[in-house]
Amino acid sequence: MAVINCPNCQKKISDKAKSCSHCQVDLVNIDVEQIASMKKVDKINKSQSLMNHSFFAMLLFCGGFLFLFWQDAQQGTWQYFSSISCAVIGFIWYIATRVRLLLLKYRN
Repeated sequence: MAVINCPNCQKKISDKAKSCSHCQVDLVNIDVEQIASMKKVDKINKSQSLMNHSFFAMLLFCGGFLFLFWQDAQQGTWQYFSSISCAVIGFIWYIATRVRLLLLKYRN
């Protein structure tokens, strides 16, 4: 008995299983087209999730800068440090998310 990945949820299951114990997909009557369709839907879902992360990261980045300039935060105050921190975290999060999107796009 070997352990394989479920074609739908990618979790470990037995190769003798008739259905996945995690996502309940029927493994007996599955064909190549259904597997390809599942992989395509999974890739679209991951891409959409990463796009949402990218949007929130950009909001955090812009919110930090807007707070810094609209509130005229002075250096050394907690408002200054929090706005700079939000901008830096948002920028790094945005860049990391965009790199993950590129890797997802060009993988397989």
